[in-house]
Amino acid sequence: PTFFSVMSNRFSDIELRDEEGIPTEEFLESCYAIVPVLDKLGPTVFAPVKMDFVGNIKKINQKFITNKEEFDTLQKIVLHEVSAGVAQVRNSATEALLWLKRGLKFLKGFLTEVKNGEKNIQTAL
Repeated sequence: PTFFSVMSNRFSDIELRDEEGIPTEEFLESCYAIVPVLDKLGPTVFAPVKMDFVGNIKKINQKFITNKEEFDTLQKIVLHEVSAGVAQVRNSATEALLWLKRGLKFLKGFLTEVKNGEKNIQTAL
């Protein structure tokens, strides 16, 4: 077993809701489950990535907990912020989601390089 195969909350286990999208709570739980990987990869090298990652998760969670029923999917959060005119405001949940997605994509790319045999961390980054 690997860290990823025994994770309690995996992205692949999230069930998308027809017409409504990605469930917020399950997505955030999966994001939090990834955080220990950053510690294992290198607490110094990945400290800024981890800090950014966790900060963005918290921003989305702060929006979610204001109204769990209304914001039960990521799409509902974004649509709400767009209609309220705050989606592009600094520290909005929408901005945090954008940066979180970029962080996940970066991490996936890095891990793909390592999986493909790259031994030099700088090169993989």
